[in-house]
Amino acid sequence: MNLHISKSKNSESFYIAKSYVKANGCTTSTIVRKLGTLDQLIAEHGPTRDNVLAWAKQEVKAETEKYKKEKEAKTVLIPFHADRQLDYEKQVFFRGGYLFLQSVYYQMHMDKICRKLKMKYKFRYDINAVLSDLIYARILEPSSKRSSFKAALEFLEKPSYSLHDIYRALDVLGNECDLIQSEVYKNSHFLGTRNDKVLYYDCSNYYFEIEQEDGSKKYGKSKEHRPNPIIQMGLFMDGDGIPLAFSLFPGNANEQTSLKPLEKKVLGEFGCQKFIYCSDAGLGSEDIRVYNHMGERAYIVTQSIKKLKKEEKEWALDTKGFKRVSDDKPVDITRPPADDKGLYYKDEPYTTKKLHQRLIITYSPKYALYQKNIRGRQVERAQKMLDFGNTKKNRKNPNDPARFIGTAAATKEGEAASIHYYLDENKIEEESQYDGLYAVCTDLLDDEISDILKVSEGRWQIEECFRIMKTDFSARPVYLQNENRIKAHFLVCFLALTVYRFLEKKLDSKYTCEELLDALKAMNFVEVKEQGFIPTYKRETITDALHDACGFRTDYQFITKSKMKNIQKKSKGRE
Repeated sequence: MNLHISKSKNSESFYIAKSYVKANGCTTSTIVRKLGTLDQLIAEHGPTRDNVLAWAKQEVKAETEKYKKEKEAKTVLIPFHADRQLDYEKQVFFRGGYLFLQSVYYQMHMDKICRKLKMKYKFRYDINAVLSDLIYARILEPSSKRSSFKAALEFLEKPSYSLHDIYRALDVLGNECDLIQSEVYKNSHFLGTRNDKVLYYDCSNYYFEIEQEDGSKKYGKSKEHRPNPIIQMGLFMDGDGIPLAFSLFPGNANEQTSLKPLEKKVLGEFGCQKFIYCSDAGLGSEDIRVYNHMGERAYIVTQSIKKLKKEEKEWALDTKGFKRVSDDKPVDITRPPADDKGLYYKDEPYTTKKLHQRLIITYSPKYALYQKNIRGRQVERAQKMLDFGNTKKNRKNPNDPARFIGTAAATKEGEAASIHYYLDENKIEEESQYDGLYAVCTDLLDDEISDILKVSEGRWQIEECFRIMKTDFSARPVYLQNENRIKAHFLVCFLALTVYRFLEKKLDSKYTCEELLDALKAMNFVEVKEQGFIPTYKRETITDALHDACGFRTDYQFITKSKMKNIQKKSKGRE
């Protein structure tokens, strides 16, 4: 739109005009609205011609904005021909769920980290495009690097790199793994304050589709009980369930040795000095507790009741001395209400040669009933095994029902001993002592019990992190052989988990992992005659929540190409 002024001998008229191109290619204009003559407008918007001119320009601007809105909102008519075939090798399907992941990726300033790497290594390919696509593909279509490249070709923004650039980038990512982790932690504060006053630590392992050990890929105790060589990962997570740092170590190494090197990086490179270390009993040895008793750190770790010394064990199993967590009133846990779902505790000082600690024993009637029911079904299976003569034990599985099958040697004078199998009631009774009981050990001697238990209960989130990486992001099996590229593979998985967790947090954790991933994977588009895109997904509450959290919308009946480009810019914070 523009201002058109027509002058005659006796008057001066003001118009709003619009230019357009005719079919023959010539440019012309048409009058959209007459504003009036100078004399008329001076009477209304005077007192001078300059005042009228300023007013007229504002009217042109308003008319232009109105036209743009009407243009965007107008009905789009696109002709289709029933007798015309599809264009040969013309792509019409595009994935759009990555846009929401991209919003988090750029809020973490991952592009700036990649810019630093590019300046350091002086390579020509776009490592930011490579890394971002690998992360999006790991979440939406987890597969090999080659398949990830094919998946990225279906994104609304196609890769600006070649397949061989991915493998080049893996070498760089592996080399700079520690730097990237520390930079991601620092940049993550742009998304809000990190809950790094509590850090959870745990380990898991990942198997390789190989038969022989090689490098860090060693035979060890696999979580999946597979015979393949494995590599182990140690992971720190903050109090909100968002990954903080990770490290890799050989498959045959003791997982307790993995903690100190990684924690030193967190203390030094991340700047985290004051936090509560929280882990399960397997990563809570006395040496680890002593290490986390130094400086401004503290610890809360689970404690195996079975491994306590005789005196402490007898005290833990004694039903006397329990109090209700909610109001600190004494209770008799042998006679709780039938529908009681409360939590009870007792605590006492627990001193070793190196530490003054606090041992907390909790009892949950609900958990006790759950364990009793599980064991009851296992006892039934053990009896069936006896009935059918199947007494073989699976030593790898601590929940194997055969553990309730006892053996006794019966002999007659002068004859060889024969083995007699029976249901071991003593074993059943021994296990029932621990029903509903849970132990926590800490050096927080004066803190409230409810606060300590709340921190300890958060450990389930780090177990969920490993489950998401393994199951939803298919982090294993690993097919790479080069040590550096293996490290890069797990870095991509770690960053994918971090991006996903932040997106989950933006949605206030209202949706399960399955619901959120299904929604992202379904948010696809079909291009129509190079004019724009039609969403193919179903609008639901979760898609509305995603749009609201990320600040753009893709749920229109039709999206023009120019509007889609604006959406892509918004997802990168470049409005």
